[in-house]
Amino acid sequence: MKIQRHGAVLGLVAASALLLSACGSDNNTGTGGSTNTPAASGVECGGKTNLNAEGSSAQKNAVDAFVQAYQAACPGTNLAYNPSGSGAGVKNFNAAQVDFGGSDSALKEGAETEAATKRCQGNPAWNLPLVFGPVAIGYKVSGVDSLVLDAKTTAAIFSGTVKKWNDPAIKALNGSANLPDKDIAVIYRSDESGTTDNFQKYLKVAGGWTKGDGKQFKGGIGEGKEKSAGVAQAVGSIDGAITYVEWSFAQDNKLSIAKIDSGAGAVELTAETAGKAIDGAKIKGTGNDLVLDLDSIYGSKTAGSYPLLLATYEIVCSKGYDADTAKAVKAFLTVAATTGQEQLAEAGYVPLPKAFQDKLLTAVKAIA
Repeated sequence: MKIQRHGAVLGLVAASALLLSACGSDNNTGTGGSTNTPAASGVECGGKTNLNAEGSSAQKNAVDAFVQAYQAACPGTNLAYNPSGSGAGVKNFNAAQVDFGGSDSALKEGAETEAATKRCQGNPAWNLPLVFGPVAIGYKVSGVDSLVLDAKTTAAIFSGTVKKWNDPAIKALNGSANLPDKDIAVIYRSDESGTTDNFQKYLKVAGGWTKGDGKQFKGGIGEGKEKSAGVAQAVGSIDGAITYVEWSFAQDNKLSIAKIDSGAGAVELTAETAGKAIDGAKIKGTGNDLVLDLDSIYGSKTAGSYPLLLATYEIVCSKGYDADTAKAVKAFLTVAATTGQEQLAEAGYVPLPKAFQDKLLTAVKAIA
């Protein structure tokens, strides 16, 4: 998977023209051929013209691309997305305040799934992984343009055990690098965040993190900032700072990004190395509830695989929508999973692998 800086817009326009010719046809519900973008029959426009969604700030830039593709395929439509964080997305979906929620963690069994079932008129909600985004360990240290970390050392930094940039644990991973005798300033997400949840799960699986996981940061040190943009901007303004943040936000704020050594050598974060990790992801949900087993990725020692990533789920009702909302949700998600993927690489995301795309489109088609 290579980042394509040119040609994505032309591809989007061409594909959208095909999709537009299908909008309004009542018989076009197939998923098309074997390529990543289905034929024009892949989307059936109609229903509610203005959708509302809320949640993960990690997928904000991806949703912007999806909305552009949706409006090109189905003129006169719109989706308003509030990137308020995964916790708020789940809460407001369950409260029926939005048509679907975006979360970097699947619904938790118990209170969250029970509330979702109630919101969906007694039907289960599905977790549909639509956006794959690598999580960068972003930092700013004057004179240090290249840095290697492993999960154990990262866990020590974010729990306060490693306090200086020239700590022996960091030096051991970075050879003759000139690391300064400077305090490490940890910046973390202060709001409930699926990115925080995934980051802490990665540290627990691969780095011996004992602080726990969940949407609240539990390292007990550092300075909290709201949302992905907040932590990225804070690190960009503080020499000696470090954070965990989605790749696109690290790029936007020109942060340095650490390589990760999982035991088979240092791996730079690229679309290819993240894509290699995603190819190894397995689904642990049942039926059309496509919950992923990311622990196998976090603990993987596969050479050339970047293990720190998250999947953002669109949380939808399997049934329970009114007819107009169901039709519009299905149209938006179909476009997002197909032509909407074409601009993701240049925005810092990894387009859907074919196997996941097929399963996702099957689930979207089944929404009622």
